[in-house]
Amino acid sequence: MTMINEPAHTLPVLGEYDVAVAGGGPAGFAAAISAAREGAKTVIIEQTGMIGGIATAGLMSHWAGSAASSVLQELYKRSTVPDIVEKFPWQGTINPEKLKFVMFEMLHEANVHVLLYTFVSGAVKEGTTLKGLIIENKSGRQAVLAKTVIDATGDGDAAARAGAEFVKGREGDGKMQPVTIMFKVAGVDYSRAVFPGGFEANLDVPKGKIQDLSRQALPFPAGHTLLYPSSLPGIVTVNMTNFIGIDGTNADDLAKAEYECRKQMDPIVKFLRDTVPGFEQCFIISTASLLGVRETRHFVGEYTLNEDDILASRVFDDWVVLRAKFNFDIHNIDGPGLDKNGAQKHFPNVDGYSIPYRSLLPKTVDGLILAGRCISGTHKAHSNYRVMPICAAMGEAAGIAASIAAKEKIAPRKVGVKKIQDVLIARGVKP
Repeated sequence: MTMINEPAHTLPVLGEYDVAVAGGGPAGFAAAISAAREGAKTVIIEQTGMIGGIATAGLMSHWAGSAASSVLQELYKRSTVPDIVEKFPWQGTINPEKLKFVMFEMLHEANVHVLLYTFVSGAVKEGTTLKGLIIENKSGRQAVLAKTVIDATGDGDAAARAGAEFVKGREGDGKMQPVTIMFKVAGVDYSRAVFPGGFEANLDVPKGKIQDLSRQALPFPAGHTLLYPSSLPGIVTVNMTNFIGIDGTNADDLAKAEYECRKQMDPIVKFLRDTVPGFEQCFIISTASLLGVRETRHFVGEYTLNEDDILASRVFDDWVVLRAKFNFDIHNIDGPGLDKNGAQKHFPNVDGYSIPYRSLLPKTVDGLILAGRCISGTHKAHSNYRVMPICAAMGEAAGIAASIAAKEKIAPRKVGVKKIQDVLIARGVKP
């Protein structure tokens, strides 16, 4: 690659904060709300034009999985559509248009400084300590200084730019889960529609078994049927586009995935019309503006959460997330459907597990807390904790920890975990 020298120049400092949160998805949203409510001067930096990440820009269908989080419970109450909850109480169905405003409103109420359309492009460091972030937006290139930075970008962009150690994907070969663009179809007859919500839900339809038919009819690597009710009549959220073999931190790969996933949409709609009861007249009304990237960087933390911890429902002494519960949702790395190492319907019926504070602390960089799918964990464990409710619970804990670090003028690594737990318990998150 040809290289050029960029001239050194002085950057204006946009502001100095107690806490800077990179990423405005569920983890970053919860982190910013949580830190601000504990009295920390907080800024949240988001690259899209809205808060919510996959929950909003990504058109996610529902809040999959669960964890104990007071911020999440408040968000549920303020954004829930009562009619759909009565019809599908297990779904936690998302109305993304309502959620876009509710999340923004909650940040506004907490006096969080919100920066949208803004990328994190660099790190401000002193030795091994992260002191702030370099950002880029319509206003130009600027710096944001902070006593603590929380990386909730999903891909760990801020942590990577700060030099934190990480690995990508699956142990051994580095392969990562496939990506998806969610979309919605209208014109569905709910009185006859079926909603296969998991890869192992191989429902009977007039022409045969739905997942088997998907593999036969859809263009590879698409080939499974996942359909979810929405909060509006006749509209269904479709989780069926699929692209494998890409790195979600590579710009060329992201563009390729956008094209390939969108190319699959018309064949998917034809399949639904021809095969699935109630979908005979369906048509696309909206597509996600954010590619659903499931897995990229796993940072090396003080503790690496693993699948045995999850299966044992382990409660760590330094817990900061409690009652996290989901399955091993590993989308097939080599094609459609569930990966051979995944388990959805056949996941053991175990109690919820905890996540230790150590897994949120990168080993090699100070002044930084991780929250969301980029924390320190194995590929298989990640497939469980990567879902939005668990990420939001991590964000709530990270925000509390960062606020304590600011008040006490100490590094996040030095924060007494019992102090974090005491705040969580006072909020109703109890062992």
